[in-house]
Amino acid sequence: MRRRRRPRRPRWSATRPEAVRDAFAGLQATLNDNCTPGASDRGCFLGRVHDELARLDKAMKADAQGPGHFKEPIARIAALRRTLNGDISTDNLEKHRSELIGTRDRVNTWMQGHPEDYR
Repeated sequence: MRRRRRPRRPRWSATRPEAVRDAFAGLQATLNDNCTPGASDRGCFLGRVHDELARLDKAMKADAQGPGHFKEPIARIAALRRTLNGDISTDNLEKHRSELIGTRDRVNTWMQGHPEDYR
């Protein structure tokens, strides 16, 4: 008689928030990527930068230190969100490319100045 295996639990649970360091690693992975305005892969790249910023924003807000600890990067991401006005189409991301990349770079710089938050 065969014994049934219990299903494995996922290592990351939907009930447990993502760690800031993991979300920040995703954002850092976009630093060496780039796109030329009008290039065929621009939508993929700009969409990825947007998604990684949103992921980091969510992780910072759920962190045990509280969102007040991450006040500056959360404010920068919120300003970008207002600029995009809910439209994350490729055309709108391309239109606001400099704001998107600038937000990524400024959040990265802030995080680099706070290594205790991602190590």
